[in-house]
Amino acid sequence: MAQKKVKLTIDGQKVEAKPGDMILWAALDSDIFIPNLCAIKEKEHPQTGCRLCFVEIEGRDKPVTACSEPVAEGMVVTTDSERIDRIRHTAFELLMSNHNVDCANCSKNKSCALQDISAKLKFKLKSKRLPSIVRMLPIDDSHPLFTYDPNKCVLCGKCVWACEKMGAGELQFAFRGIDTVISTLGGVPLVDSECKGCLDCVSVCPVGALVPHKT
Repeated sequence: MAQKKVKLTIDGQKVEAKPGDMILWAALDSDIFIPNLCAIKEKEHPQTGCRLCFVEIEGRDKPVTACSEPVAEGMVVTTDSERIDRIRHTAFELLMSNHNVDCANCSKNKSCALQDISAKLKFKLKSKRLPSIVRMLPIDDSHPLFTYDPNKCVLCGKCVWACEKMGAGELQFAFRGIDTVISTLGGVPLVDSECKGCLDCVSVCPVGALVPHKT
């Protein structure tokens, strides 16, 4: 027996979703844009790390992250308001303050999630309000199939999830706070890790942090 659909309203548009679906996926499946970097539909526990997918729900005092809030019958959701724009803009500026913006020389130029968000929300990739704190970390191009540039990483965790899903678990979060990076177990070069070269991590990377070598 098919599950009864949940009916809700997003930005004035009537939407139907499966019970248990998160607002983010209900919106995106209905062609309603909500910016996000770290959301993974198949992941049981959302990371909520990028802080870009905030929305407002009628009757709630505070905004919620759309990737972690399940749909409910009769729910009324607003994805665009002055308060939401302010929250997203600050989150985006913080994200970009330690990101190496080098679009012209990046292999993901024109197909980068950051560029897409910037264009759709009219956010600048380089903030004039916050100082740049790019760390210029060493690039790992030791693997024969792909390169990892931590300076372009947005810590979305998608590569970690993809690696764990494959049963490898070679990629993990390391350190804390501003020093957080994605690293191999033990911090060894990729070529010396147990990486099987499936390239799933590369395929899910939304930016130019993990890119295949040119053939």
